[in-house]
Amino acid sequence: MEPQSNKARSPFSAIRAIDYTVIFVRDMAAMRRFYEDVLAFPLLRELSPNWIEYGLGSNTLALARPSRTASDAPIPAGSASLQLAFKVSAAEVDQCADELLRQGVALLSPPTDQPFGHRTLFFRDPDGNLLEMYAEI
Repeated sequence: MEPQSNKARSPFSAIRAIDYTVIFVRDMAAMRRFYEDVLAFPLLRELSPNWIEYGLGSNTLALARPSRTASDAPIPAGSASLQLAFKVSAAEVDQCADELLRQGVALLSPPTDQPFGHRTLFFRDPDGNLLEMYAEI
């Protein structure tokens, strides 16, 4: 017979995945150009000029002005508020690097084989957030 726990099961244990991620933006026009034109993310829907959604597999990435859902002040310029990592194949890491350079995006580090088994590429979006393309190798 298993011992019974005195602790009730948390309702949060039902969470199985992140459904969507919201990036609070400083410059919506620049961010939108970057995610649509440079990264070519497919536009899912535009709920307003202050809330834009992109479909990435089963997830949604939203760009939003902070006042939409919260009154937080924008992150100061020069401060990343998040890091996003996008998984691709090893060959695609290099292809993404070439495309970013073609589009005039500075690379923080070129495609690099890491000792922990990933091939990585780091760059920033117009608001300074850290973005990573990676592959398991």
